[in-house]
Amino acid sequence: MPAKPKILVTSASGKTGSQVALQLRAKTFPVRAFVRQRDHRSDLLERAGAELFVGDQYSLSDMRKAMKGVLRAYQCAPTAPNGLHFNAVFTAAAYEAEVEHVVTLSQWLSSVDHPSLFTREVYLGDILIGMRPEMSVTTVNVGWFAENYLMVLGMAAHLGLFTMPLGDGDVKKNAAPSNKDIARVVVGALADPAGHAGKTYRPTGPTLLSPNEIAEAMGRALGRRVRYVDISERMMVKALKALRPANYSEAAVTQLAIYSEEYKRGAFAVNATTEDVFQVGGCEPEAFENIVRRKVADQPDLARSLPGSIGAIGSFLKILATRPFDLDRAQMQRDYVQLSSSSYCLDDAAWTEGHQPNGGAASQMRVA
Repeated sequence: MPAKPKILVTSASGKTGSQVALQLRAKTFPVRAFVRQRDHRSDLLERAGAELFVGDQYSLSDMRKAMKGVLRAYQCAPTAPNGLHFNAVFTAAAYEAEVEHVVTLSQWLSSVDHPSLFTREVYLGDILIGMRPEMSVTTVNVGWFAENYLMVLGMAAHLGLFTMPLGDGDVKKNAAPSNKDIARVVVGALADPAGHAGKTYRPTGPTLLSPNEIAEAMGRALGRRVRYVDISERMMVKALKALRPANYSEAAVTQLAIYSEEYKRGAFAVNATTEDVFQVGGCEPEAFENIVRRKVADQPDLARSLPGSIGAIGSFLKILATRPFDLDRAQMQRDYVQLSSSSYCLDDAAWTEGHQPNGGAASQMRVA
């Protein structure tokens, strides 16, 4: 085996995939980056020395080609319908190619009877990827990403409002990891399969934060006062439907509303924070304020200005004018599999037991 075997990175133009590919290249690993199309994101990967593979990740034929000559891989299912199909395609191709080690991006909420179809599909995908004993697997369980908060950063920058359905503003409910820190854990496990095979990690930020503290961090990064406003899931869905942020399809919106309910219930605060970014990724996790500052530096349009304020007001009016979106009806129209009895995480005894520091799927987690 070569000292540094070629590694396949799926969803390589995505938020964690691109970071994984770039960090692997920084460590001089040969990387094959699976992308849907050539664009500025793939150009960045190519300049870093990654080999581009342009194809359809849902196609077994394309995945088989992408797996040729690969010994390790990062499995990152798109946040979209048919995630289980992607995982089945990936698993079948990895089996045929005799891939030796995979790092899979799972989900902190992953449970058998969860209300979210996407989450139930992740749970099934985790079972599939672990069924071939000759291939070792490292699982990375991520909760609510720091990136999720940045969807409303424009409103915070121009109107001074951080609006999300996160419940009580004073309750510490999440320690959100950056995309870079998630990638650091993935890369650490890909670089050293022997040290991480069979283990599960949960990257988090350094501190549990309340919604009010998140708003204050945004304000410091933006140079203005930002106030948290708890909105309803109905209003959040109207906003996402009206403004259509990148990578948020109507299907993804239906699931995000379920995840916001888990957020308010406190599922993302369970056993946070962890030391996994430091122990596996080799550095201290990024503070949320630093993540926001980097975003602000990359987007000059977040600077306060009259046109920006007018645009933000216009977006707000557009949200108010948008017709309500019936989440249940949308899932029925898409023929999503519906369970007769589902359970949120904290109501699921198996999930609660498995996510304790010293047991179950979270046996490798350390609580700060």
